Amino acid sequence: MDRSSLLQLIQEQLDPENTGFIGVETFASLVHSHELPLDPAKLDMLVALAQGNDEGQVCYQELVDLISSKRSSSFKRAIANGQRALPRDVLLDETGLGFYKRFVRYVAYEILPCEMDRRWYFYQHRTCPPPVFMAAVTLTQIIVFLCYGARLNKWVLQTYHPEYMKSPLVYHPGHRARAWRFLTYMFMHVGLEQLGFNALLQLMIGVPLEMVHGILRISFLYLAGVLAGSLTVSITDMRAPLVGGSGGVYALCSAHLANVVMNWAGMRCPYKLLRMVLALVCMSSEVGRAVWLRFSPPLPASGPQPSFMAHLAGAIVGISMGLTILRSYEESLQDQCGWWVLLLSYGTFLLFAVFWNIFAYDLLGAQVPPPP
Repeated sequence: MDRSSLLQLIQEQLDPENTGFIGVETFASLVHSHELPLDPAKLDMLVALAQGNDEGQVCYQELVDLISSKRSSSFKRAIANGQRALPRDVLLDETGLGFYKRFVRYVAYEILPCEMDRRWYFYQHRTCPPPVFMAAVTLTQIIVFLCYGARLNKWVLQTYHPEYMKSPLVYHPGHRARAWRFLTYMFMHVGLEQLGFNALLQLMIGVPLEMVHGILRISFLYLAGVLAGSLTVSITDMRAPLVGGSGGVYALCSAHLANVVMNWAGMRCPYKLLRMVLALVCMSSEVGRAVWLRFSPPLPASGPQPSFMAHLAGAIVGISMGLTILRSYEESLQDQCGWWVLLLSYGTFLLFAVFWNIFAYDLLGAQVPPPP
């Protein structure tokens, strides 16, 4: 029986008067008597949902959302209110799992702070679509680095090579009119050390986040961090070029770390305090290295070295927009007033940055290094 036929049967037999509400016990009897193909985990969640209603009923639309694997904020609140009525087993007690399902369980405990959300994700997870965005970005960055490394015969501090800044991918203040550079700079890196750091975080944090929250949300967050990074550099460090995907990486990492801190008691990832400290130390060290290369370059250079402001801009995007995304697992962002406030703020920043790049450089008489 397909989903539409199932919903029609439910409405005809359980809500013939179109009241909009359905008794859970009657629904469970219908499922067993007709041997309907409903996931037992969904039936458990439906029972939990009914705990928030004095009459033991659920809204028909919430039932539709459940069968369609969609959740609303009101649904999530009702699930939380009725959580005590659910079986107390947890995912860690599951046995006989294959390698991939164990990995999915690992991702659930790494990313999600609530046991109900972890169970929901574990049972609803599908392999299609796979988390291709972060993998594709990382692979492209590696390929671009290898190509330029072989071409320049330089693998560390590539920005010191006179031919490096001639790349059409690098953001350079002298090429601001070439708008694609505000994004494509994320494919270029200072050297092997920066590429290794970014690639490691993109795969260790970005891929699990994409598996849980989906390609649209995580790609939007990553690219928002990248764009905010280049635009912030164009405003605060007007003479500096920019390379590396640190804006996007710091947007993902800061959002995830902030989410872990705000849900500290609920997170079940092992050694979370030690891992938090190591992550903060590594991220701080990367920022410190970028500041050092910007203001105290170890080698003579023909112009300013890449800026570090993209790291900070990405972190701000992550703590604001990113944290909202991660806290809205399986919930609609469009229904949240705070999300629209953040979008409006980000859009205002983009508009300001565009006008700044058009007019401010000439008005302030900024001495931009000649483009390569």
